[in-house]
Amino acid sequence: MAKRHRHENRSHEPRGHRPADPREGVPGGGWDPREADKARPGAGTRDDRRAPRRRNGAGGGELRGPGVSRSGRPLLYGFHSVAEAIANPRRVVHAVYVTANAAPRLAELTAGLKPAPTPVTSDDLDRLLGPEAVHQGVVAEVDNLPALGLHDLPDTGVVVVLDQVTDPHNVGAILRSAAAFGATGLVMTERHSPEATGLLAKTASGALEHVPLVVVGNLAQALTVLGERGFWRIGLDSDGDAALEAAVARPPVALVLGAEGKGLRRLTRERCDALARLDVPGPIRSLNVSNAAAVALYAVTTALAAKG
Repeated sequence: MAKRHRHENRSHEPRGHRPADPREGVPGGGWDPREADKARPGAGTRDDRRAPRRRNGAGGGELRGPGVSRSGRPLLYGFHSVAEAIANPRRVVHAVYVTANAAPRLAELTAGLKPAPTPVTSDDLDRLLGPEAVHQGVVAEVDNLPALGLHDLPDTGVVVVLDQVTDPHNVGAILRSAAAFGATGLVMTERHSPEATGLLAKTASGALEHVPLVVVGNLAQALTVLGERGFWRIGLDSDGDAALEAAVARPPVALVLGAEGKGLRRLTRERCDALARLDVPGPIRSLNVSNAAAVALYAVTTALAAKG
């Protein structure tokens, strides 16, 4: 592997988790594991939400809240996010919390899982994540994926680079599109970027387990490194000089997208080999950044395929 550059930030998702505070948490703790097998019809539904909670459930984990496990480890929620995490040999899963209604969907993946999944109610997960989280009855307590640097990315295909895109919905949707189009990595900044867990992971729908994620401290320097490695750096700009398809000179490509409203910052633009636009026929020229990423990934991969 080539020598790493000092400017690369090795931290991976998520960043900035605060340590657990013993004064916080779900009143009464978790559930008694002796009650784990006493599920009755309707468990996990609203009719069962008054069931007594158990302390230190069968999976060995403990619920907390809001949005942080008692251990302080990252949380993933939603069926696809958790299922892909369980199936990913690089992801360490410490506990899985699952409602009775959701358990059958995960049964095949969790059959040999150790520790076994912890039965919970939907109310338990609401307290853990907050009432707005669409958890689909399943939450996993995990370790961060191994930290990666720019030199861990292959010098083939397309790498997506985000310039201070802060909305976790947008970053998650971009990750999902990146996985669909076979992107070989996603680069984002340490500051002004969301944590790669929770809502972002849920929106990514499992793509977090498939698209290598690199977090850097200085995006301009990171683009310089990518250029030195042979990446053709294309910045997406509505006022770009060329249509995106025409701007694809050769592989590998670093597709650079900026935040909505602000667009690409000056130093980011200066590090790009080309600034290109998406030509759209309708009266509205701009797209949401996640939609623009999907269209741009299609255009770039199609252009690269045509070049052989």
